[in-house]
Amino acid sequence: MCGSVILNEVKDLIVKRVTRFLRQSERKKVVSPIKNFPMARWVGLLRPARSGKVASRGGKTILGRRMGKNGRGGQEGRQGGRLYPGQKVFKQRFGIETELNAGRAAAIVGKIQQESKSGVPYFDVHMGGSESMVTGLLSEGILAPLEPAMMLKEIKDPNNWWGGHIWVDNAKRYIYASQAYQVENIWCNTDSVKPEEIRSLTDLLNPKWSGKIGYLDPRTPGAGASTWSFTWKLKGEDYLKKLARQKLFVSRDQRVLAESLAKGKIAVVVGLSYYSLLPFIKAGLPVKSIPTPRDEVYVSGGSGNVTIIKGAPHPNATKVFVNWFLGQEGQETYSRAMGQGTRRLDVDTQWLKEFGVIGAKDNLTPDQYPKLENQSEEKILKTREPAAELARKLLD
Repeated sequence: MCGSVILNEVKDLIVKRVTRFLRQSERKKVVSPIKNFPMARWVGLLRPARSGKVASRGGKTILGRRMGKNGRGGQEGRQGGRLYPGQKVFKQRFGIETELNAGRAAAIVGKIQQESKSGVPYFDVHMGGSESMVTGLLSEGILAPLEPAMMLKEIKDPNNWWGGHIWVDNAKRYIYASQAYQVENIWCNTDSVKPEEIRSLTDLLNPKWSGKIGYLDPRTPGAGASTWSFTWKLKGEDYLKKLARQKLFVSRDQRVLAESLAKGKIAVVVGLSYYSLLPFIKAGLPVKSIPTPRDEVYVSGGSGNVTIIKGAPHPNATKVFVNWFLGQEGQETYSRAMGQGTRRLDVDTQWLKEFGVIGAKDNLTPDQYPKLENQSEEKILKTREPAAELARKLLD
């Protein structure tokens, strides 16, 4: 998932003021002196939107999303608009209004491209999954270096981050990876699968599972594509050809896949997370994650990749946001809102295990990251794209 942020200019905001404001984070409540500046807006693409409707509230544009039974967005309030808690905290800290616009990566990246071509960029900061950033923004020369915007010592010091500073792009300047975690994304129906029957990816090739495996479509960006490409690198093309011959039930609709698993229409599903299955788990239906070897699970950066759009119309406010977001408070807020594991060492991620998410810093050593990560520019160009081409060849 991805995000783009629009921030109105904070007049005459200089580095010293940014530093002073952010160092106040230890206080429970901060009265910001930036009261008379214009509204700062940011558009974030975090999760696929449930609806394309746009609502306007007090100068903020919020992309409409389908409400869940609990009155919040999507699955227990975790789909669409996940960063709204961050908006509130950011406004309290700096007195800067923000604007969030949730949607699919292709739609938001396409809009950023159009604005860039028109010469009137609308977005300041983009946050989310790495693939659309690399293929749709970095390759088009639309991104500005983010490194100069990292001004505070707590942000610049690599000792505050698990693995030091990790960048998505080869130049190590444009797309910063603030998160790293592994997620349980192979699930089974326990009425159909015994615990000992599937312990590794190889077990999915058993003829017994022919026609009984669901797969989140690997031909489009997402967890399905990430798992497919990681498997392509780990197991090779022959493995995926054999897997495709298992008569996979492929869908882009996570709800359809989750429901099919819960009702026993399929025995196994690949590419879904805990939150996709949560309604069925709460309903007491027989769905459970399948433990697989640690080296068969890729490390994701989730929606925590952040970059600055070239020609951002509000550069000073952008710096404020980037330094807040990459700081302890910003990462704590974002991690809890998104259910994803930050790399900051001063933010707890142990609680994520309850939800099938394991922070890389809680389970891996930094030297394991290069082999298991699946989001860098190098992996996208050398692994994801060839793997996606194979998926189209086998599944179209």
